[in-house]
Amino acid sequence: MVIYLDNAATSWPKPPGVKEAMAECLELYCANPGRGGHKMSVKASRILFETRVNLSKLFGIKNPNDVSFAANTTAALNQAIKGFVKRGDHVILTSVEHNSVRRPLEYLRRTADVQLTYVHADRQGRVSPRQVEEAIRPNTRLVVVNHSSNLLGTVLPVADIGEICRRKGVKLLVDAAQTAGTIPIDVENMSIDMLAFPGHKGLLGPQGTGGLYVHPSIELEPLMHGGTGSQSESIDQPNVRPDQLESGTQNTVGIAGLNAGIKFIQNVGIENIHNKEWMLVQRAMEGLMNIEGVSVFGPLPGEMRTGIVSFNLKGIDSSELAHVLDQHYDIAVRAGYHCTPLAHETAGTLEHGAVRVSPGFFNTEDDIDQLIDSVRDIARRL
Repeated sequence: MVIYLDNAATSWPKPPGVKEAMAECLELYCANPGRGGHKMSVKASRILFETRVNLSKLFGIKNPNDVSFAANTTAALNQAIKGFVKRGDHVILTSVEHNSVRRPLEYLRRTADVQLTYVHADRQGRVSPRQVEEAIRPNTRLVVVNHSSNLLGTVLPVADIGEICRRKGVKLLVDAAQTAGTIPIDVENMSIDMLAFPGHKGLLGPQGTGGLYVHPSIELEPLMHGGTGSQSESIDQPNVRPDQLESGTQNTVGIAGLNAGIKFIQNVGIENIHNKEWMLVQRAMEGLMNIEGVSVFGPLPGEMRTGIVSFNLKGIDSSELAHVLDQHYDIAVRAGYHCTPLAHETAGTLEHGAVRVSPGFFNTEDDIDQLIDSVRDIARRL
């Protein structure tokens, strides 16, 4: 049996209700939502709306229609960035951002004269709100930060950054790829203007799901135009939400599974999920740091972090170590650059990458102990 420790990429296993909800959708009402008046289509539409409602409860969103579905966080971030930033604008981001933020912004730098300022984090991935405030210019339109680094697990002070942005009249986009479903988020209290999130990670849904919250004061230019099932007589894209950002048939089966994942989180309690993951990560850090030749990155033991711990073992490449863990010990982790070379530059691991361990709610202390014993065994053989 595989010990799965790659939940930062995709959570597994899923709660039983996820599979059941998806099977029920396929068997009973898998019709086009919003594209017909018959009972199956209406049922599909209701599931989509119920999921928006549950996401709104989870994230402190007032109007569920301000949540649009996307295939993943990357799609949501691209819609937010390219739909909001204009030619000549100035955008602030950090040195621990994922390529899903960096690449679209660098594209706009090349093609639309958008100016970028990278606020540099320390080696543990920490960013000071004062650094962000000092980087704001008269033409600053947007600040983009990840809530937590997908390499270091560092949790950024989003609420403090949001307060600065609100005071300065700058919009804040948050990448919640590593925190949605595992750390409490309230878009109102944290002054978040746009929130991009995945369905397949902490929200415990299937791949191919995610979404974007957009504050009602913000108008985005849609990246996609097409059929929405509404205002079909018009040649223009509807300007009502969520239709404006949801052209084409939605992933009803996946969203039904996502809804079940969110319900599981609501029943268990997001604080309980975070506490479980934090405890497992602390156990992993303590054990790995006692192995000669191991370097652990990110916040120190006892400090706030998400369910991520990255490390390297002297004498073996990170990708090779992950391969050995998989092939000889049946432990699934991720190695390399994790689509975030910025964070590796910050942490000083750009040359060799790192091994990332990311336990989830369904992992056990025994899983972590087996990981530690396996790395110790490998270290002895080097």
